[in-house]
Amino acid sequence: MPSPVQNRIGAVFVPVSDLPRSARWYSELLDVPLREATHEGRIYDVPMAGDAALILDAHKPVERSSQPLCFFWTDDLAQALERLRELDARIVTEIEDIGSVSTLQFLDPDGNPLMVCQRS
Repeated sequence: MPSPVQNRIGAVFVPVSDLPRSARWYSELLDVPLREATHEGRIYDVPMAGDAALILDAHKPVERSSQPLCFFWTDDLAQALERLRELDARIVTEIEDIGSVSTLQFLDPDGNPLMVCQRS
């Protein structure tokens, strides 16, 4: 019998402490329009391309992971690094070539670890 659980991601939830600040930051990072928060101002759906959603969640604090929550694709990792520096993101690792992709890790304003990747 095929699994009733589909093999695709619906959404990634990112815990945040200051929803308006984080919504602005992610909107600037991804160059997407800033919209209104929902669920009494505690949820923000970042406009994304594709099926998976990126949801900023200010409902309750959670422990931060040491591993990236997700990664974003880029066609120019050097430009992505420059943009992250403009947004005062804390850079955790500089650009690193790991074979099939080059990566860099950074923290969002709440200290959530994220990654940007470029195919080699």
